[in-house]
Amino acid sequence: MVPFSFAGEEWRLLPSGALFWPRENALLVADLHLEKGSFFARFGQMIPPYDSRETLERVALAVRQSGARRVFCLGDSFHDNAGAQRLEPHAAGMLAALTRATDWAWITGNHDEGLRPGQGGTLVREIQTGGVILRHHARTGETAPELSGHFHPRLRLSVRGRNIVRPCAVASENRLVLPAFGAFTGGMDAADPAILSALQPALRIRALLATKDKVAEFPLWVAA
Repeated sequence: MVPFSFAGEEWRLLPSGALFWPRENALLVADLHLEKGSFFARFGQMIPPYDSRETLERVALAVRQSGARRVFCLGDSFHDNAGAQRLEPHAAGMLAALTRATDWAWITGNHDEGLRPGQGGTLVREIQTGGVILRHHARTGETAPELSGHFHPRLRLSVRGRNIVRPCAVASENRLVLPAFGAFTGGMDAADPAILSALQPALRIRALLATKDKVAEFPLWVAA
């Protein structure tokens, strides 16, 4: 975990895309998209049905690495409203163990806005804790500290003549968009106008990428 400062707080960004908040002893993840594979299988795309297992294994590892006692899922945790009912027994058992072991909150997103209680944890549309608003979609014009997901930002880099793409966080002065955490998720260019617009007003916007020993920053936009 690599420490960095944001909105007057210390945070730790994991290479997996999870965010740890030491003061609140909380782990934040966005866009798990559990049961995306089984969703597409219903329409004839026979994708191996193990994406939920892999995603939940990654969540469990992040909880162990951080020692978090609270977990906030920032929306689109399931790929659709019926995803929780399609979890196969092994994945369902993993999820049940995680929600029993932590103070777990599901923040609903556009994919799972009709999610119903029953998968453990607390279900909310958004929440404010420790002076920070947690929601799925960044709200244009928001001036309070805010953490969100939704956009699945990715950063394209050229390294030693090779083009690589990595999930990244995108931050303004007091607002942060987390990358998608799910094992089966696509992404949007971090400098896409939709992301830059959602984080206004801002003086500058940058991509954050956790490396071995630091959080690397890459400028995306600066106010004229």
